[in-house]
Amino acid sequence: MSEMEGGKWEDLNMDCLVNVFGRVGIESLLLDVPFMCKSWYKATLSPLCWRLLDFSKNSLDSWSYDESISRLLDKYQLYDKLSVTAFIKFVVKRSARSATFLSLPDCCTEEALLYVADECPDLRALLLPQDLPDDHMLRIPILISKWKNLEILRLGGTFQMQEVLAQINIHCKNFIGLAIARANVEQDEASAIVTLLPNIKQLFLRHAYMEKENLVMILQGCKELEYFDVRHCIGFDEGDDEILKLASHIRTFKDEGSMLYDYDDDYCPRRVDGIHDGNFSD
Repeated sequence: MSEMEGGKWEDLNMDCLVNVFGRVGIESLLLDVPFMCKSWYKATLSPLCWRLLDFSKNSLDSWSYDESISRLLDKYQLYDKLSVTAFIKFVVKRSARSATFLSLPDCCTEEALLYVADECPDLRALLLPQDLPDDHMLRIPILISKWKNLEILRLGGTFQMQEVLAQINIHCKNFIGLAIARANVEQDEASAIVTLLPNIKQLFLRHAYMEKENLVMILQGCKELEYFDVRHCIGFDEGDDEILKLASHIRTFKDEGSMLYDYDDDYCPRRVDGIHDGNFSD
């Protein structure tokens, strides 16, 4: 084999390794893969291995109790020197601004949030934690302009939702999917989805509080929906004939487990002031 052929083979092998390692997750990339052999270590240096960043799988808010975090601190001899913010920065920096998927942890700090906004300009999917503090959420509408390639966003609730969607409408021309954890979708929220995301393709509103009239508004206004998940919602019944007729143009429509009332809690879904998303159980 010639030197040129050998170089091409080495490059091809490296490309294969990078492709595989880009799927294994942060923990393996830090704690397992680079210690197997030199070629594997070299592969983990490629930013392409760090395009999919899922911080939600590690208990970053309890360093001493999470086994993977303990391994990380021990392996790199960091002990108590590494904060949550420092860890997020450390990992994101390895992506060299090429990250396309980012799932943030519940304990994400404001400093870390601002850092990833600047260092992840190519994001396609952003998953925000359900318990992100309100003062952090106030930052999100301002930061949306930094993610012009954003296609999918998961919000932890409906706080600031209308402001966020307004910025998406302005800045994110390729946006196709919205997920909201345990949303409280009333008239204003439904209207915002229809008005600001008229071309949305995927909508995930599982476990939402949403009266039938607001679901109908979305079904009538979002004509390009291809996937709509409203399973286990409170406010309308699974299999409602009118809803199914309106949803007939949607390729995948899921409403299993939804009901007008939460019979287990003897709860009537008519508007009650002070209701919170977290009141609904799995």
